Amino acid sequence: MIERPQPDLHAIDFDQSPFIVIWELTRACALACVHCRAEAIPRRDPRELTTVEGLRLIEAVSRFGRPAPLLVFTGGDPLRRPDAFDLVAVGAQRGLRVALTPSGTAAVRREKIFRLKACGLACLAVSLDGSTAAIHDAFRGVRGSYDWTMRILEHAREADLPVQINTTVTRYNREDLPALAERQSRTGIVLWSLFFLVPTGRGRPEDGVSAQDYEEILNDLYDLSRIVPFGIKTTEAPHYRRVVLERQRGIRRDGRSGNGGWEAGERRPRQFGFQTDTIGRAPRGVNDGNGFLFVDHLGNITPSGFLPVTAGNVRTDDLVEVYRQRPVFRELRDPDRFRGKCGRCEYRSLCGGSRARAYAMTGDYLGEEPCCLYEPPLAAHQAEG
Repeated sequence: MIERPQPDLHAIDFDQSPFIVIWELTRACALACVHCRAEAIPRRDPRELTTVEGLRLIEAVSRFGRPAPLLVFTGGDPLRRPDAFDLVAVGAQRGLRVALTPSGTAAVRREKIFRLKACGLACLAVSLDGSTAAIHDAFRGVRGSYDWTMRILEHAREADLPVQINTTVTRYNREDLPALAERQSRTGIVLWSLFFLVPTGRGRPEDGVSAQDYEEILNDLYDLSRIVPFGIKTTEAPHYRRVVLERQRGIRRDGRSGNGGWEAGERRPRQFGFQTDTIGRAPRGVNDGNGFLFVDHLGNITPSGFLPVTAGNVRTDDLVEVYRQRPVFRELRDPDRFRGKCGRCEYRSLCGGSRARAYAMTGDYLGEEPCCLYEPPLAAHQAEG
């Protein structure tokens, strides 16, 4: 494992550098997930970035400066590319924190996990969408995925490789979340990342949960964060930051008390952070295009995988310049441009709403978050200023 000093993540200026860069190495995948953003395919696309182009992309990410962004290799299944190990090694050699998200299949064997660790991988992220095989396998579309995922977790523990669990929140596992939370406390993970469905790719609006569900789940996550030894963060649910701040002020808006049955182990005092990951902490909330940058398998540069508005392509454009200067990124980093209730909300700089969900459901990436029940005071915008 390559040893390197821990970066000062609080020094990151999101106008100059993203906290996280995600590269979709391929859309090839053996699973058939019902929500798949990438609309994964059985075989690799011949138009994918080549190894040489991938090395140039890694070099471009390193040019954002220090502290360097977290670089995540995703898919599809990134391990469907035979050069994935070399790409991890080069990224680590350049001083980047590199993570990888393999699909839960039988192909992820023990020796591959240990090889990734030897190449300098900083974190392995694995999807788990149900507390039982029946729930998870139905979601992932392949029988056996749950057992293979459990095996990957075991191999990662043996390799002493930090693990993040990713869970996509949908109507299919809404009622299973308490049981899934309890299971996380026994997996030895360092971070539980909950992705709230954005209706893009195979995801459909009717597969998501209601704004009331959001409020209940986010409040339960706050309670859970105070008693578990692992970090908790949300993706495409930035209103978690509002919930955290309000709960610290003694406000709970979901009409309930207690933690809704989300028990997980004994109480362990820990410092809470809005956005925690396995290898560092973002200085503030990350959102689409605001501390976040996505490159798809063809090299297209977008604010996130859930917000497919192309701002350039790494084959022809400078990655750093696109993030810093292209209009879509600059607009997404300016909360005063947001419209609807997000535009007048006093939490717009802290939260900002899911820009991807606003785009997917209204066609306007600056529009209001469709799945937030909070109604800001009419004068909140003026009062904040």
